[in-house]
Amino acid sequence: METSFVGSLLEAVPQPLLLIADDARITAANAPARALFGAEVVGRHYALALRQPGPLAAIEAALAAGREGSAQHVQSDRSGETVYRMHLRPVAGEGRRGVLASFEDVSEAEQIGQFRRDFVANVSHELRTPLTSLLGFIETLQGPAKDDPKARARFLAVMAAEAERMNRLVRDLLHLSRVEAEERVRPAAPVDLAAVLASVAETLRPMAERAGGQIVRAGEAGPAWLRGDADQLAQVFQNLVENAVKYGGEGGPVAITLRRVPHDENLRVPAFAVDVTDQGEGIAPEHIPRLTERFYRVDSHRSRAEGGTGLGLAIVKHIVQRHRGRLAITSAPGSGATFTVVLPAQ
Repeated sequence: METSFVGSLLEAVPQPLLLIADDARITAANAPARALFGAEVVGRHYALALRQPGPLAAIEAALAAGREGSAQHVQSDRSGETVYRMHLRPVAGEGRRGVLASFEDVSEAEQIGQFRRDFVANVSHELRTPLTSLLGFIETLQGPAKDDPKARARFLAVMAAEAERMNRLVRDLLHLSRVEAEERVRPAAPVDLAAVLASVAETLRPMAERAGGQIVRAGEAGPAWLRGDADQLAQVFQNLVENAVKYGGEGGPVAITLRRVPHDENLRVPAFAVDVTDQGEGIAPEHIPRLTERFYRVDSHRSRAEGGTGLGLAIVKHIVQRHRGRLAITSAPGSGATFTVVLPAQ
């Protein structure tokens, strides 16, 4: 085959392709490959284009043995790293032989795999701590504290608290899984957002009073109708108000403000915005973008002491996304925090 004809075949393929001859020179490259490795890649030794040990070893083995192979290639640029799976296929003709290298972008699959590994590691860590405590107390109750009523009562109380902690974690994991499964299905039932907020405020009022604070409702009066899932929306604002009560400073008020937005610039439709504001210590700027990540905590010790699982804001984010809304967080150290949920009006 003529080189020009081979080149035209390579150009017809959308994936990056390199044709490497038996003299280790790159004899052809299509447009995606030239964009990836540089316009002058043709004619160069493959080691000058692919400098990573894995791809180099795979190409060397494929050329020597005339067999298929694969390797991972990571391409870095100003926007970050892209992970490719390089596939090698032997080719021959006109008395020559070589390999055809194709590059498949697997960055998203790699990110999903890493996310799953991190998720399993986090869940294992969160469960291991209370399980270790339970096993330790059980061993103590079976041994030294076997006949000590006071120690037994104290240890059983701690064991109950640790078991409840694991129960909260499992419950939140199930909630998160269900919300993610339904995220692409937009709710269609009419919901009065004002009534949801009133119910949440009334439910959490005793909690706020025990903490020495209060929940204050403000803003729009009257019904605020939208399409949604009433139970999920109640979960969103219950999570946000609970957090505000827990971390909003002792005795500080928590304000729930409902606003009507004639035209939201991001959603491009009329909307309702709900601000949940506390008077606490505030959040440093570097933490704000990561608050909705699973298991991310600004203060891990305090969060666990307050009974947090690290999943509440992740659940909030996914429910808001299911309702085609948006979540915004505004805070600064010493100035409290405001969590704003904006939802399309009916």
